[in-house]
Amino acid sequence: MNDETNLGSEAIPSEAITPEGIPVVQPPPSFPRELRGWVRDLAVALTLAMVIIVFLYQPVKVEGTSMAPLLSDQERIFINKFVYRFEPIGRGDVIVFWYPLDHSKSFIKRVIGLPGESIELRRGRLFINGKEITEEYVPQMFFDGSSYGPTRIPQGSYFVMGDHRDSSNDSRMFGTVPREFIYGKAVFAYWPVDHFGTIPAVEASPK
Repeated sequence: MNDETNLGSEAIPSEAITPEGIPVVQPPPSFPRELRGWVRDLAVALTLAMVIIVFLYQPVKVEGTSMAPLLSDQERIFINKFVYRFEPIGRGDVIVFWYPLDHSKSFIKRVIGLPGESIELRRGRLFINGKEITEEYVPQMFFDGSSYGPTRIPQGSYFVMGDHRDSSNDSRMFGTVPREFIYGKAVFAYWPVDHFGTIPAVEASPK
């Protein structure tokens, strides 16, 4: 015969019962104890947030005006360092990469041309594979009337330019950017507060 008693989920722990079998009512936790619990939970939450920021996102400061008006000089943004492990680099993405001519420097530009495409600028107008492309993210006041190409983008590389076309050191000067030099995608601006919000990837479209 099995004398073991199965207790329900509301059973009183044995240490909370007196020898006479009378349950002992435990006093409610004191305020300092509750406060310690809140502090502990807050510390755990902050630690997890820091881990996410350090390993998934990186805060960076924009220097220069080559991506104006989207990004301004001294603006603070977050870049996603792992997004391109799960999705391809797309036309219109704003990327951060090691400067091909000096790997100690980082640049931020917009992806204009993809691997294998033919790219050409005719008095500032963009042509990809012979078709003219509309670039709504380039304001008329920042338009550059210069010409470039045509040239074919090597496999595994990307053609990048700044939105402020007449004030941008980009692929027109230093050539295409190899995939291994690209280490992040600009995703969120947090300072100044009037720029607070996501950074959209606006793809150029054929006319």
